[in-house]
Amino acid sequence: MKHLFKILALAFIGLWAISCEKDEDQAILNQVTEGKLSSDKATVVLNEVIAGDAAINFTWVKPTFNTAIVYTQQVEFAMKGNNFKNSIGFSAGNNITSTPITHAELNAIMFNLGATPDVPNQIEARLKTNVGPAAFYSNVISLTVTPYTPNPDLVYPKINVPGAYAGAAGYANWNPGNSPNLFSPEKDGKYRGFVYITSISGDNGKYKYTINEGWPGNKGDDGTLTGKLAVDGSDIIATAVGTHYMKVDWNANTYSDVIANFGIIGDATPTGWGSDTDFVYNPATKTFVINSIALNTSGAFKFRANDDWAMKFQPQSSDQTLTSGSGVVTYLSSENTVTGDPNYKVDVAGNYKIELDLHNSANYKLTITKL
Repeated sequence: MKHLFKILALAFIGLWAISCEKDEDQAILNQVTEGKLSSDKATVVLNEVIAGDAAINFTWVKPTFNTAIVYTQQVEFAMKGNNFKNSIGFSAGNNITSTPITHAELNAIMFNLGATPDVPNQIEARLKTNVGPAAFYSNVISLTVTPYTPNPDLVYPKINVPGAYAGAAGYANWNPGNSPNLFSPEKDGKYRGFVYITSISGDNGKYKYTINEGWPGNKGDDGTLTGKLAVDGSDIIATAVGTHYMKVDWNANTYSDVIANFGIIGDATPTGWGSDTDFVYNPATKTFVINSIALNTSGAFKFRANDDWAMKFQPQSSDQTLTSGSGVVTYLSSENTVTGDPNYKVDVAGNYKIELDLHNSANYKLTITKL
């Protein structure tokens, strides 16, 4: 009986403790007033010449909540009509209520949104306030922005290829800040591009890979000569003179290097589809040049490497007619950027200078000039 009394007493005390325990306050966050965003202009024409100047100023009234909170805020941009799908945010300090955005900054936002350069684009902006995993939005304002074509050298990540060969190629020997670069068109840590090496005698063909135009963290061969990189590894040694197509996976520490000497071929040229007329590297312009070749209007042409069809420069998806003096983007078939097997043509027959600018793998450029 005594034991039963003790058991009942303990049970009563437990129930009392549970019933009397104070419930913790479960704060439910509610937005009391919505944020309000405005800008000092509705139409903006961006200009690279004044890239560092303010292009537009945003001002906002912060949202208010029913409890004190810690939050972050940003101005969010999207193409108009997309319901802010694939939006781009511009960070705004937590303790401010206005921010300028420069021509360069807004142009980068437009580029990442997929806007069309050099024409007006309709976009939308709103203030986004982040409170933990929750997001609160202001009103939406409409803007018309004309972006400029961005300098690809500033848009895409790159690594540098300093070496003993670089001086003869128009750069400076063993200088990461003045050397050819490999770019990452996909911005995924994988870099590629073309480097011209004029000599492999002695130390002339040696090179390494660097990042941020400096030697800290440089990578060379890991000593196995199997395409593997190591930090502060050995100099890599080119095995042939000519144009080298290099690929580097910076995160996986791998690299490859193949010869890719290009020429023009096609029935628009004097030698037809039977043979190539090769480009010559010009260290003064850092481009590949055919100084004079006759082209007719009845035929077509493209550019291939090593007298073979594995690597070709050609239009992206359909035949393209070129006009003298107009530079166009050209595409490398082995990078899976070409659909089908399109060719180039010219609109006027005559002798032409042809120039390939391959310094940036995110923006290969072809220019023909009638002589």
